[in-house]
Amino acid sequence: MALEAYASRNPDAVHADVLSKARQACYKARDAFYACLDKESNKRPTEIASVGLLYPSECKNSRAEFDKHCRASWVKHFDRQYCRNRRVQRLLDDKDSRRGPLMLPQPYTFKSS
Repeated sequence: MALEAYASRNPDAVHADVLSKARQACYKARDAFYACLDKESNKRPTEIASVGLLYPSECKNSRAEFDKHCRASWVKHFDRQYCRNRRVQRLLDDKDSRRGPLMLPQPYTFKSS
């Protein structure tokens, strides 16, 4: 219902932020921000992004550009995607170092007589 009301109010409106040039600017700003995150990954994160993503203050300018050039819903989506990819990569990279010894439950707690 809300979509119908919006469509009837603005039937021929073209949103400039979804056109090709604006999308390319958004992707460029996104890539610059995440490159800064990867480059500065050894520094202590002090800033917080939209979905709990933490980043160092050295990346504050690139984050501002990212927020300026992209829709808020896109920023949230890209942040979630980046966090998910980092988590999966960390699990794949550190698979053996993070796991403890494999302990299976014992079928019997007492010895049979």
